[in-house]
Amino acid sequence: MNVTLVQGDITEQRTDAIVNAANSSLLGGGGVDGAIHRRGGPEILAECRQLRAGHLGGGLPTGQAVATTAGLLPAHWVIHTVGPVYSRSQDRSELLAACHRESLRVADALGARTVAFPAISTGIYGWPLDDAARIAVTAVRAAGTSVEEVRFVLFDAAAYEVFRGQLSS
Repeated sequence: MNVTLVQGDITEQRTDAIVNAANSSLLGGGGVDGAIHRRGGPEILAECRQLRAGHLGGGLPTGQAVATTAGLLPAHWVIHTVGPVYSRSQDRSELLAACHRESLRVADALGARTVAFPAISTGIYGWPLDDAARIAVTAVRAAGTSVEEVRFVLFDAAAYEVFRGQLSS
């Protein structure tokens, strides 16, 4: 698998799937989640509502992943995953790693060959960027997947540099 980095907007990525750092409601929010719902259009929200009306009535658990259409986005699918909120008193790194593994598992089930990830849990969920990058890169490299390219799409230069440092180690 080829792991690459891009500084930019995940909603502009021409990949088979993009990963959404969703909240458990799947009904949109801020940050990456809000951008994906806004740019992708109402089809994404409609499918998320169907999931909530069905087997995800209680919401998507942290560390799990589920796919919907990508609506108007240039990708084919959106893979929604719920990252953990960072805690100084509790080690939740396995949940963050699970977000990456489960997203790749869903990508495999879809037949996706290219997947774009944001820096999950580093926004409002407060995960320190350097630690999140280490966990993300390690989890992706260790995943048994048919995905050919994982692209980390980082919104700013600082995040890009942190992920670049993790990829080179």
